[in-house]
Amino acid sequence: MTTTGPRAPERAYVGLGANLGERRATIMDAIGQIDQLDGVTLVETSRLRETEPVGVVDQPSFLNGACSIDVSIDPRMLLDGLLGIEARLGRVRDGTRWGSRAIDLDVLLFGARELDEPALTIPHPRLHERGFVLEPLLDLELDLTLPDGRRVKDLFSALK
Repeated sequence: MTTTGPRAPERAYVGLGANLGERRATIMDAIGQIDQLDGVTLVETSRLRETEPVGVVDQPSFLNGACSIDVSIDPRMLLDGLLGIEARLGRVRDGTRWGSRAIDLDVLLFGARELDEPALTIPHPRLHERGFVLEPLLDLELDLTLPDGRRVKDLFSALK
């Protein structure tokens, strides 16, 4: 007889950003709600940084960071939880890409998993291009590597 117990937790990383309203308070609220998701335990939060917008540059600057979490749920369940938090905190998804937002929560990495689905790509598809994502990840783990073996610190150095 085979029994399956609870899944061993995997380390995942979530990008945090906001450029509308009380940005710091909203991000801190989001972090608290992430920690309350079933199957998720907050491990650490990076410092938050003021960053310029990417894509649509005629908008307020962002406050960005990241958090590491231990998860015993699958990536899609995590994404659903993050989308629920965004909705509760006032995120409006109107189809505008790279526009202003009260909160933005992105699954950046999920263990050593690689996933390419219409609603979720892991690692985040533009992670390697964005210093405002890479730098907070380095706050959390200096020797972090992507599933393909690339080191986050090398990707960040290449952007400078």
